[in-house]
Amino acid sequence: MSKVEDFLTAKEEEEIVQAIREAERNTSGEIRVHIEKTTDVSHYDRALEVFQMLKMFNTQQRNGVLLYIAVDDHKFVIYGDEGINKVVPENFWETTKEAIQNQFKQGNFKQGIIDGVLKAGKELQAHFPWTTDDEDELSNEISKG
Repeated sequence: MSKVEDFLTAKEEEEIVQAIREAERNTSGEIRVHIEKTTDVSHYDRALEVFQMLKMFNTQQRNGVLLYIAVDDHKFVIYGDEGINKVVPENFWETTKEAIQNQFKQGNFKQGIIDGVLKAGKELQAHFPWTTDDEDELSNEISKG
């Protein structure tokens, strides 16, 4: 088994999916998590590739967020779509990044992802509040490469 399969248990993955659902209850923003072993390109470029591959740009307000994790590289990227980047300050993802890093440094990968997802949802709520006609536009399942 590769490290991607070993990175999280099925129960931990379900807890992350629950966190995504919870985070999206208060925002029209869409959050996805993608985990893979490594990449040969820059982590930012790979996050953009995955964002495109998952068709995360297919949201009405262009407010999708990808949390990309390269397990063997010990790297992660938070990538927000153009609708988000147009309305938020430049350091918008800094607190989300810190929430993830604080847990990752202690080896708490599941909790780091959950903390990041919930923090991202809270941050998005201010700019993209949930409305009664909101739909869940993207899958909440964790994707793997």
